[in-house]
Amino acid sequence: MFQVFVNQVGYYPKSKKTAIVCEPCNGFTVEDMKGNVCYQGQWTDFGMDALSGDHVYRGDFSDFEVPGRYIVRCEQGRSAEFEIGNQVYDRLMYDVMRAFYFLRCGCALEKEHAGVYTHAACHTGVAMEWDNHDVKKRILGGWHDAGDYGRYVTPGAVAAAQILYAYMLFPDVFEKQKLNIPETGSPLPDVLSECKWELDWILQMQREDGAVYHKLTTAQHAPFVMPEEDREQLYLLPVNTVATADFAAVCALASRVYRKHDEPYANKLIFAAEKAYHWLEENPYFISIQNPRGCGTGGYGERDDLSNRYWAAAEMYAATGDETYLNQTVKMRKLPFPRLALGWGEVGGLGQMALLTSQYAVEQSILQQIKNEIMQEAERLEAVANHCGYMAAMTEYDYVWGSNMPLMQHGMTMALADILEHGNRFKETVQKQLDVLMGVNALGISYVTGNGEYAYNNPHLRPAYADGIDACMPGMVSGGPNRHPSPRDGSANWIKPGTPPMKCFVDRYECYSLNEITIYWNSPVVFVLAALMHKR
Repeated sequence: MFQVFVNQVGYYPKSKKTAIVCEPCNGFTVEDMKGNVCYQGQWTDFGMDALSGDHVYRGDFSDFEVPGRYIVRCEQGRSAEFEIGNQVYDRLMYDVMRAFYFLRCGCALEKEHAGVYTHAACHTGVAMEWDNHDVKKRILGGWHDAGDYGRYVTPGAVAAAQILYAYMLFPDVFEKQKLNIPETGSPLPDVLSECKWELDWILQMQREDGAVYHKLTTAQHAPFVMPEEDREQLYLLPVNTVATADFAAVCALASRVYRKHDEPYANKLIFAAEKAYHWLEENPYFISIQNPRGCGTGGYGERDDLSNRYWAAAEMYAATGDETYLNQTVKMRKLPFPRLALGWGEVGGLGQMALLTSQYAVEQSILQQIKNEIMQEAERLEAVANHCGYMAAMTEYDYVWGSNMPLMQHGMTMALADILEHGNRFKETVQKQLDVLMGVNALGISYVTGNGEYAYNNPHLRPAYADGIDACMPGMVSGGPNRHPSPRDGSANWIKPGTPPMKCFVDRYECYSLNEITIYWNSPVVFVLAALMHKR
């Protein structure tokens, strides 16, 4: 392990560059790969950092801008290698986006595109409704949601939406990006081809009456086998208002994005969204999802469907301009739900983004209220980051299962604030959140496989374990530190009681409460990277 913590991928020449050590040192040098000293600097004593338990010293080398590969060295040791350059995040973005290809379901991953990470077609059997085995459907495609082989509408909708908004707001980052997927070379940008793989699956999850099934899984999670070896019966789990609302929202959003590329597909999406929304209107009360007896796959249950219905109404207005949807959105704004949340459990922030990006008129007072809320939250997050030795905009309560999700979603919020201000007020703090993910943290770990000299490599991900290949497929984002490691997966055996939140992590495949992957942990990283790469 390194004694000096840096962003192990690197920095843009003119970006803020901060190294961290946890013991007093006389100074530091930045050295090239030949050992030449290129820069000298001094450490600044930040003091004790409560969430890591470390006494933190920061070394600023922001004014060193010469492109190349380097390490930071001091008497305590050295950092991982990193790069300074104008394309420094291109490979990271490529890998984080390509991770979705590696999670494709229903098709074979061929050597031409997958390299050594090949497997045969998986989960191609006929699914049946859990409660009515006479109802059967063959539903192919989509992304495996996480370390298991389940496919779930609500997290899938959110992951796709975050990527689609990244494309909408920062199109220059993606327009020429080639992901080496089977669709590369088609008229669609590769990022939209990859999202279409998920959207096409989501469309198949809709019933004739407009309602949407919650998930498509086996009865229990598969053992740690390759996906094509998971041959248990597939089940469609019951329709509910949350899945149907998220379906309507993401299909409406996608219709806006795809319309200039593929109008028939955009029409198909908005037709499905309208059908789902009509079902929601006919079912105005919350219909929840709970795993029935005998089903042990992911629940993704929610307390209510308020933010989901809000997101759906806002996206429907943004896609159609029908004021009926706007009126419903305005009414729902008076209800109690988190306005800025961007995760699968609460999606109010995605509804705000729909209104902010709508080409149709929204009352100025509403837009101003949304802007004020985002600016206030960005200012709060910046203050939290400034009080953290490692510059993470994270409180103790953010270190939960999948803590890298709030870390990156906080970066999303601050990036949105910069868009609203037409400036770069928060860009430095957004950069710091990426730095934390990529190694400027209390363990000095890069939480993205294959990226960084000290990147984690053993995620709770079935094919990564079962393929027999030592190096994990690159681009998988770990859940990260969790102040409540689970005793059920053995995590609690590896984390001593009283361990500071930022250090509650271990790189072991069985520890799903610390080290699982999910599509909706990758997607906010895509958004944050796009914000930083925009117009470089």
